[in-house]
Amino acid sequence: MKPLDGVRVLDLATLFAGPTAAMLLGDFGADVIKVEHPSRPDPSRGHGPGGLWWKMLGRNKRTMTLDLSTPEGQDLLVELARRADVIIENFRPGTLERWNLSYERLSAANPGLVLARVTGFGQFGPYARRPGFGTLAEAMSGFAAMTGEPDGPPTLPPFGLADGICALATAYAVMTALRAREHTGRGQVADLSIIEPILTVLGAQPTIYDKLGIVQPRTGNRSVNNAPRNTYRCADGSWVAVSTSAQSIAERVMRLVGRPDVVDEPWFATGKGRAEHADELDAAVAAWVGERTREEVLAAFEEAEAAVAPIYDVRDVMADPQLAALDAITTVVDPELGELRMQNVMFRLSDTPGEIRWPGRPHGADTDEILAELGLPPSRIAELRDKGVI
Repeated sequence: MKPLDGVRVLDLATLFAGPTAAMLLGDFGADVIKVEHPSRPDPSRGHGPGGLWWKMLGRNKRTMTLDLSTPEGQDLLVELARRADVIIENFRPGTLERWNLSYERLSAANPGLVLARVTGFGQFGPYARRPGFGTLAEAMSGFAAMTGEPDGPPTLPPFGLADGICALATAYAVMTALRAREHTGRGQVADLSIIEPILTVLGAQPTIYDKLGIVQPRTGNRSVNNAPRNTYRCADGSWVAVSTSAQSIAERVMRLVGRPDVVDEPWFATGKGRAEHADELDAAVAAWVGERTREEVLAAFEEAEAAVAPIYDVRDVMADPQLAALDAITTVVDPELGELRMQNVMFRLSDTPGEIRWPGRPHGADTDEILAELGLPPSRIAELRDKGVI
């Protein structure tokens, strides 16, 4: 048994937050049906080298095609919704309504339906109808303004950070709404903007600005809350990251690198005080690390029970023994490409674990099967295909 056995999700969304949320639900047993346009598949099928993004993003999903701009396609979606628990969509506000697929119509067919609507800026407000992408959320949330070197430009992440955070929030919203349904018997609409989840994880900046008028500056790899906290180059050219969020760790680090004298300084007793002396602390750590190989640095920090980590690229991730022990990068078999390695499910449940049952399937691979589950005979399915509805 999987935790979400019996939960059916219709994934109408495209790049990237909505489909990732549907993937997360599918990882723990939900029957996820990916609905794509007959002639315009989800762009993730062609995203990145070799289109391999889709193999991960589409995992554990059955795939079907349906033109939702046609009356017949709309009627079929209503029938699918009648048998579903969740719909995830990321069209611009008003699109479903224009297609005669409002929540009022969908919930009339299925009062328990949860509709998760994922957009750049939410369903209302002056920006609601703007195109919304994770990059815009990373810019407007304050993330980019605080990321980068002090004398450099604001910096964007080289991957879909805001989309990924929003995907987690969407999956959480769906589970919360399903739990509420157990009490009320009714579904509801979950309205998610991509900007709000990343704004939340940026911490207490709005409160700090509200009460103290402080705007967090760009500090590179340093922290305004503690020091030493940075990346440091080893003698062999590799890099490590050091964190001293805990006072005891900061003390161990400075003793390890040969500066026990600073531990007794009054300013060293607080993270803020250490951050104000980051130049001195960083110089000491950088000099010590720079005289040793990465393996020597890691071994010494481990013996001193201080916090350090190697700076990995994907090659290191794939070879790390701890990640291997967790099976964090697992192997799945794909009928088209053979064995594939990809990130495993995000967490382990002791009694009802998640599982990657299959990687992303071909465009429309399960259309006939899904429509047959609605009671459509092969002749009707063929007719819909001839019309371009599927």
